[in-house]
Amino acid sequence: MAMPQLSRTKNIAKRSKKYLDEALYKRLFKDGSSEMSVRIQLNRFLKSSKRVFKWEVGDTVKKLRDCNRFYPALKLSETMAERGMNMTISDQAIHLDLIAKTRGVAAAEKYFIDLPEASKNHLTYGALLNCYCKELLTEKAEALMERMKELRLGLSSMPYNSLMTLYTKIGQPEKIPIIIQEMKSLDMMPDSYTYNVWMRALAAVNDIFGVERVVEEMMRDGRVAGDWTTYSNLASIYVDAGLFEKAEKALKELEKRNAYRDLTAFQFLITLYARMGNLLEVYRVWRSLRLAFPKTANVSYLNMIQVLIKLKDLPGAEKCFWEWDSGCSNYDIRVVNALLGAYSEEGLLEKAEELKEHACRRGGKPNAKTWEIFLDYYLKKGDMKQAVDCIANAISIGRGDGQKWVPSPEIIGVFMQHFEQEKDVDGAEGFLEILKGGAVEEDLGVEVYESLIRIYAAAGRTSPVLRRKLKMENVEVSDSCKKLLEKVCVE
Repeated sequence: MAMPQLSRTKNIAKRSKKYLDEALYKRLFKDGSSEMSVRIQLNRFLKSSKRVFKWEVGDTVKKLRDCNRFYPALKLSETMAERGMNMTISDQAIHLDLIAKTRGVAAAEKYFIDLPEASKNHLTYGALLNCYCKELLTEKAEALMERMKELRLGLSSMPYNSLMTLYTKIGQPEKIPIIIQEMKSLDMMPDSYTYNVWMRALAAVNDIFGVERVVEEMMRDGRVAGDWTTYSNLASIYVDAGLFEKAEKALKELEKRNAYRDLTAFQFLITLYARMGNLLEVYRVWRSLRLAFPKTANVSYLNMIQVLIKLKDLPGAEKCFWEWDSGCSNYDIRVVNALLGAYSEEGLLEKAEELKEHACRRGGKPNAKTWEIFLDYYLKKGDMKQAVDCIANAISIGRGDGQKWVPSPEIIGVFMQHFEQEKDVDGAEGFLEILKGGAVEEDLGVEVYESLIRIYAAAGRTSPVLRRKLKMENVEVSDSCKKLLEKVCVE
């Protein structure tokens, strides 16, 4: 006898033409996972008349959050709510978290305050508490936690975990055992994350025996089975302490616990074996990963190449790269940048240039990081002309999240010092024009303008507009530069 269908099937293949003809998240990631490509695809979908099911929106928001695409996730969530899609309290908690990540804590607080009272339960309170903890707002976090207790919201281990993570980050691990005792007094069941944070807190005060006692207690308790994250955490603690033999045993246990072949577990294994300098085990785990995931993700290749470079196995990194290059469906410039960085460090400019050109032919688009790598190389070699071109390229491309790329004050200082030594007024002015074209001018410090004045003075050049420029930028230079300015700004 056939079993009755208890829930509707999430089948997109049979829905009407009013709906999107493919899964929404697949549409958004069609041209890759970069912030810009996801935003473009999202805008196209929102401008279309196509519909999607509510479960698709939730599923897509989750996937966007998982890969740190918070702006598109928030826009999708907001737009769907504006179009009348009902938001559950869980949806509102996620929405609050997205607001905090994109617009700041103050905006998240306002959203929370404006929620109907019926929506203010352990989920939304917990989301706000998590925001406070991530931003290290200790007083607000502690006050909100007390309020949650007063309201008897039926707390789980999650808010306690958030608070313990906060104390770990601000260097107060001694507070964590107190929270653990409170949880025990309430007969609150810890989860694996609770144990992991507790272990990290003890490791922070070099109490390795305490860490081992926590693992033993977890095993005795029996309510929480130590998963692979427990042993990844334990192995990392041992590696930090230089206890490589114990770390290897923990890593072997990690492999046993990875019954569901979690990709992240493989990544941790590779990284931790690399930290111990064990290249043979790195390759062994890599082979296991490739067998478990024949269609290996870009991020796995990126991690492996970075690890091999750190272990000084450049030939191995190159072999891994060309294996990825021959079979990847989405040409991820981050993987290219990993090898470019290694070539730059080794002074292999010709190889780096060839690789960049090859990546472009394969459809890869150099990003700001690509040009930072070449910038670093040319600065070390003292080739300032090529270095300026790298700055110009990085500024014109901007960051992947749509934000502008700004060279650090230290980098700008290196260029200005060079122009000052060379008495190169035209070079300095051209460089500042490039920065201005990228809207970087507002980020320039007084030292840059003082350097420009000295360059004019050393070169014996005059500029009737320099004083006006300083006034427009509201820059107040030192007394010594004011004297030089009198000579430079001759009408």
